[in-house]
Formats: sequence, C-alpha cells, structure tokens
Amino acid sequence: MALSREDVRHVAELARLQFSDEEEARMAEEMSQILDYVEKLDELDTSGVPPMSHVLDVTNVFREDEIEARIDQEQALEPAPEADGEYFQVPQVID
Repeated sequence: MALSREDVRHVAELARLQFSDEEEARMAEEMSQILDYVEKLDELDTSGVPPMSHVLDVTNVFREDEIEARIDQEQALEPAPEADGEYFQVPQVID
C-alpha cells in the first residue's frame, strides 16, 4: 500500500509533527513498507486461533491472602534505635 506525501502530511498534522520535504518522502516510503508488511499478515489463516490478550499464557503468580498473627506496637518498636513509646523517632530532615 503506497502512501502519498499528502497522507504523511495528514498524519504529521494529527501528531503535531513537522517534516521537511525530504523527511516527508522518506516517511512515505517507510510507512508504505510497514503497511505492506502488515498486509502480509492478512494472508495468514487465523480462523482456528482463539483471541487472546497476551502472547504467552499469563497466570497469577501472587500468593493467596492469609490472615497471620500480627505483632503489637511494643514488638514493632523494639528494634528501633529511638522511639518515644508510640512512634519511631528519626532525625529532623526539614528545617
């Protein structure tokens, strides 16, 4: 499928791009080659291929959510270098 320079100008305008005359000619040729390649894909018989959203089989790799025992606040603050009994204490970083 051959694209004209006018087609390239139209697509460039939609994409808010500007091309020189030489770039328009090159883009017309390159875009034509891309569309020719895509047209070749139409020759394939895909009637027996089910639609899919991914090329590879994708499965959930996350573990199931399970309720586990939680530590209390005292245990959480135990390894802290400094704490005031309720919160971790850190050096002030904003003046």
